[in-house]
Amino acid sequence: MGLLEGKVAIVTGGGNGLGEAYCKLFAKEGASVVVNDLGGARDGTGGSLSAAQTVVEAIKADGVKAVANGDDVSTVQGGQNILKAALDNFGRVDVLVNNAGILRDKTFANTSEADWDAVVKVHLKGAYCVTLPVWTWMKDNGAKGVIVMTSSTSGLYGNFGQSNYGAAKAGLYGFMRVLSIEGRKYGIRVWGLAPGAFTRMTSDLPGRKDREPDPMSLPERIAPGVLYMVSDLSGDQTGKVLGVSSRGVREMKMMQTGGFNPTAPWTAQDVADHAAQVFFPEEPARVPA
Repeated sequence: MGLLEGKVAIVTGGGNGLGEAYCKLFAKEGASVVVNDLGGARDGTGGSLSAAQTVVEAIKADGVKAVANGDDVSTVQGGQNILKAALDNFGRVDVLVNNAGILRDKTFANTSEADWDAVVKVHLKGAYCVTLPVWTWMKDNGAKGVIVMTSSTSGLYGNFGQSNYGAAKAGLYGFMRVLSIEGRKYGIRVWGLAPGAFTRMTSDLPGRKDREPDPMSLPERIAPGVLYMVSDLSGDQTGKVLGVSSRGVREMKMMQTGGFNPTAPWTAQDVADHAAQVFFPEEPARVPA
């Protein structure tokens, strides 16, 4: 019996790359899958159901149930339609992976309002639009489901030229943390994922263009980490972020120092004087390889 036997999973952005790998692995483990993909270009323009349908046909060829959906995740109606596709075809939903995303990378000074809005709309608002109806259905029907928010090291640590993307991905971290707290009452678990993979989205990033990808960075090597999150293997864990990449699997946490704890009114100079307590030690400079 597979790890997701009898479960129903929704994967947004499931027509290519990481989403495709999740859909195929979930199906292999027994889940019926809603493959959502708008089918647009990497910058979010255009649209076609063909990518999602191709994944569905591959899943069906292995004797597993799947359905394609081409709704736009960044609209409330789109999110409702995606849930409806799951309920109409399979009667329930147990897993949601918010994976859909686009890139419009530019330095901040060159980022237009349109570039900012488009990226935030797909990643952050898109997660809201799809999660809300799924969350409500799970809560109202006592379904102890699992929801995954796809964050990124660009949002958690920062990355040059990705202010719009990084802001959206950091927002998803905050969204995940709040929902993980609210979800405990209903048995709904919520995870964050920071994947590092060679996909259509990342293939021409600096250092990757015109190079053969590391086999361990291919989407199918990342998908087992997500399967762990959404299966019973992860027990009752919630509110955590896993970094999954060619370097392996690791939990990523926000941390704080012991800090400076005055017992009387204090000044900015006091903060400066106690900097060793307030701040983490500076890491030594690294010389590029």
